[in-house]
Amino acid sequence: YTITMATTSMLRLLGPRPGAAAPFPSSLSAAAASLRPSAASAAHHPYIAGGAALSQLLPTATSSRRFLSTDDLESIKRRNIGISAHIDSGKTTLTERILYYTGRINSIHDVRGKDGVGAKMDSMDLEREKGITIQSAATFCRWKDARINIIDTPGHVDFTIEVERALRVLDGGILVLCGVSGVQSQSLTVDRQMKRYNVPRLAFINKLDRQGSNPWKVIGDLRNQLKLNAAAMQIPVGLEDGHEGVVDLITMKSYVFEGEKGEKIVEGDIPGDMTEMVEEKRAELIERLAEVDDEIGELFLMEEEPTEEQLKEAIRRQTVACKFVPVFMGSAFKNKGVQKLLDGVIDYLPEPIEKPNFALDRSKDEEPVQVTCKKEDPLLALAFKLEETPFGQLTYMRIYQGMLKKGNFIINVNDGKKIKLARIVRMHSDEMEEIDEAHAGDVVAMFGIDCRSMDTFSDGNMNLAMSTMFVPEPVMSLAVKPAEQKMQNNFAKALNKFTKEDPTLRVKVDSETKETVLSGMGELHLEVYIERMNREYNVECVSGQPNVNYKETIASKATFDWLHKKQTGGAGQYAKVQGYIEPMTEEEIKELGKPNQFVNKCIGTNIPPEYYPSCEKGMNDATVEGALVGCEVEGVRVVLQDGASHAVDSSDMAFRICMANAIRDTMKRANPSVLEPIMTVEIEIPSEFQGAVTASLSRRMGMIQSSDMNDDGSGLKIEVQVPLANMFGYSTELRSLTQGKGEFSMEYYQHAAVPRNVQEELMDKYKMEREAEAA
Repeated sequence: YTITMATTSMLRLLGPRPGAAAPFPSSLSAAAASLRPSAASAAHHPYIAGGAALSQLLPTATSSRRFLSTDDLESIKRRNIGISAHIDSGKTTLTERILYYTGRINSIHDVRGKDGVGAKMDSMDLEREKGITIQSAATFCRWKDARINIIDTPGHVDFTIEVERALRVLDGGILVLCGVSGVQSQSLTVDRQMKRYNVPRLAFINKLDRQGSNPWKVIGDLRNQLKLNAAAMQIPVGLEDGHEGVVDLITMKSYVFEGEKGEKIVEGDIPGDMTEMVEEKRAELIERLAEVDDEIGELFLMEEEPTEEQLKEAIRRQTVACKFVPVFMGSAFKNKGVQKLLDGVIDYLPEPIEKPNFALDRSKDEEPVQVTCKKEDPLLALAFKLEETPFGQLTYMRIYQGMLKKGNFIINVNDGKKIKLARIVRMHSDEMEEIDEAHAGDVVAMFGIDCRSMDTFSDGNMNLAMSTMFVPEPVMSLAVKPAEQKMQNNFAKALNKFTKEDPTLRVKVDSETKETVLSGMGELHLEVYIERMNREYNVECVSGQPNVNYKETIASKATFDWLHKKQTGGAGQYAKVQGYIEPMTEEEIKELGKPNQFVNKCIGTNIPPEYYPSCEKGMNDATVEGALVGCEVEGVRVVLQDGASHAVDSSDMAFRICMANAIRDTMKRANPSVLEPIMTVEIEIPSEFQGAVTASLSRRMGMIQSSDMNDDGSGLKIEVQVPLANMFGYSTELRSLTQGKGEFSMEYYQHAAVPRNVQEELMDKYKMEREAEAA
């Protein structure tokens, strides 16, 4: 035990040699196996770096396990990266290989969980069943002399907020592209998000083992569709079934990946039949660099060949400045090219200190202040993701400067609350590794912190706040309710948890229809949350289209003379009202500030003055539920002119009931109509889909207001007014019409009269509902 501990401590401080470490000496392995048999097999993993593996074998008295010593943390390179792409481009598969080659996991599992295990980063059962990533998952690993924090993000547009929040806090990204499909719809969205937060990125062209793969078409798409200055860093050695490895255009060597899991890299010379293409692509790389880098530009003009060192430095400079995108190639599923991509992450993506991040000084009218990313400075950290666990709320935090230490106090800048750090963990998908402290540039998670997403934390020495992230508006809504009343409590808990976790999920109780309406980014988004309610909270939900907020109004004037008389053996009820109702104009409604008006023009005391308020309440009762379809009435002016009362039988209630019945009856004679909400819809699409989208809007009774082409003619913005009732399911239709490239947003414009045939359908439906209730 003593020998094991001493040797382990020494090796942990020394860290691993560059690249993969050899297995441990057999005597040490045996000693470790006797202490912790389950972990001993990890020692023989071909890619485990000595320090990391031995720390896993350490018998620890507490649950806290240190990954690196404090001195190590000071000197080691760090990278915070996100892996983003279109659906099914191979992000999670790539992350699985990265974790295997860096020694974080001992075996590779399939994304869809066919082997009963599933990919490490897809820890949710739903993710493994559907074969998609739903939540972003964080992990960390070591490669050579660097420590890498990785966040694997979803590819589906419905979960785009997970990509948004990851890119907001990361220093670099890997944009994964399919070697066959190239740039797809979500690739465009991810590119917009990376540009929004100035995230330097590498591109990785995946799936080069597939039939029809063409990396040069993909690079063309990067340049033409995403307008990126991209150039290949490698050339694939063979494509489709013959894909074996890559030729590096910097070192001018070939790398072939052999072994069952691609762990054996065979370095060699460039194959003879590829020499011409290598020269051509290397010249193209230098030319692309020369356009943005002065040093390479000078060498290019002087027709001098840059050295390997000069090329690497120039690529790093321009990648960090977001002016150049190095393109790597391979096939994650077939274990080709992943190790060289990891080298690229270390060589070309920025250290946390190299990426400029700005806080807002709240004492100086939110003036931007650049953060230092030094551990000696006051703490500044951002909570970017919340997750409910059996142990309470887990808060993911990015530290921008200063350090977090277990037992210390931190202050929430947004609400001033002081919190003690009881537990700090480093995440590995759904597993946690406790640590005592974390430094500037780290991504960690904490328990016991009650806060909202995007709250800033400090140690109280300054009044700075980090800027928040962009949250897109929901595009689809569903009416939801628990199947049984006894589930109501859990239903409310689930909605509260989910809306705290996901800013794009909105819940509101419609004040008109009294329904709980769940709004989100698409059908799959809402379907996943309804399924999660069932699995995690045992709440079965009934969902359907939300009721549209129809209204009723009148188009002509009509008089009333109504008597309410009821005798019930004692004091009865007696009231009589006379007057008229008339329609109001939109200008009058706006000026008045309320939808209906009550005007008292009574002269004398036929109706005693104390009953006037009761008459107004009766009008309000009548306008809450109209006579046609039971919806709210608006745009009606009620004028009371006269009436009658009884000394004994008249009362507040009698006049209230009388007035309500009078208005309901008179409305039927005042040419009533049903109004529906009209939405202003803004649609952005590539111009080639204009015909199909315009036709679909016409089918939905849309009235096009404007259509503007963007500067380069590639995109189109259409503004159209469409009835809300016709917009259900439009997000899915627009995506299918535009190959997923179209986006839309909508907001309320006004209420307008429905066509006569629709009004009759709504009246018949309302009549049937009333009869069913009565039965």
